[in-house]
Amino acid sequence: MTSHRVHGLAADDVPPDWPPLARADVDSLLAGFPALGRIGTIRWHSPRPLSAAGLVQTRRGTVFVKRHHRSVRSVATLTEEHAFAGRLREAGVPVPRVLADTAGRTAISHGEWVYEVHTPAAGSDLYRDTASWTPLHDLAHARTAGAMLARLHEAADGYAAGQRQTHLLVARSELIEAVDPLAAIAAQLPQRPGLARYLERRDWHGEIGETLAPFHSHLPSRLAAQPRLWTHGDWHVSNLCWSDSGPQAAITDVLDFGLSSRTFALFDLATAIERNAVAWLALDRGNAAHPDTARALVAGYRERRPLTAADVHLLADLLPLVHLDFALSEVEYFTAVTHSPANADVAYHTFLRGHAAWFGSAAGRALLEAIHALA
Repeated sequence: MTSHRVHGLAADDVPPDWPPLARADVDSLLAGFPALGRIGTIRWHSPRPLSAAGLVQTRRGTVFVKRHHRSVRSVATLTEEHAFAGRLREAGVPVPRVLADTAGRTAISHGEWVYEVHTPAAGSDLYRDTASWTPLHDLAHARTAGAMLARLHEAADGYAAGQRQTHLLVARSELIEAVDPLAAIAAQLPQRPGLARYLERRDWHGEIGETLAPFHSHLPSRLAAQPRLWTHGDWHVSNLCWSDSGPQAAITDVLDFGLSSRTFALFDLATAIERNAVAWLALDRGNAAHPDTARALVAGYRERRPLTAADVHLLADLLPLVHLDFALSEVEYFTAVTHSPANADVAYHTFLRGHAAWFGSAAGRALLEAIHALA
């Protein structure tokens, strides 16, 4: 048994699906990094639920170690993340360095696990214990986060790697871009048996079709014109480190490229609004929408990258469905990997369908109108 807890799906702390990092396993891993020396202690275990990670004190300093199950990340798919993060780092975006072992590997397979080792993030991890989908109330930090996202997109311009080799826990955009997303889902199911197994038990054509109907028909032709770009995919303040807690704080490091993929810039900005400007975990308490946070994110982004009126209107129209591909990947993960039907139902009903439906409510429409007004 372990006392370690991770973020659950209902603003709660729950037992982890994955055992926390163990001293013996980390010590074996670090044998491939002789410059670090042996493990001293594991100082902190991350509360993020989809992997196991922590800060490890070695004889020669601290490193961040993250461990994935091989059913979630292979060496190849983890290396894709590292290549993109490395490109951004070379272009001047503050990103912790991924360390290579003596064999030159940054994604290291040990039995059923795949590990990565990073230098520790610089600055203060102000939002370390804040769950994603928790709204950001500090408007100065929101504006700074928007500007850093634009800086990341500038650095990603010209990065020509192909799409991720996995759908699992990756923020992709193919389904919302499809003229017929239901047909696109059906075409993917032979390669995604976990998702197929979940969907075959329900009228998913009718349910997802109903979710898409108010928002999708006017999107594909406009999205087809968007330049392809590798994007972060999970732009929440808990993935950023800061120089201090004050309103003038600078971002010192950008973290966690696990959801990154080849999409387009407005997809990433819409995701930032979806992650930071709606209290998804507290919808029943009212006041879920935070339009000032959305405005601050867009204002910060515009400080570095211009947005036309058409861009801003598309950003608002995209927002109700920006989560579609990732929500289905969570359904797949909870069905095929952790074997949790209850969590798969939350991903399907509360996340995929519920988030989209909320934008049809008075509060959701008001948030979209606030963004449209920025055009």
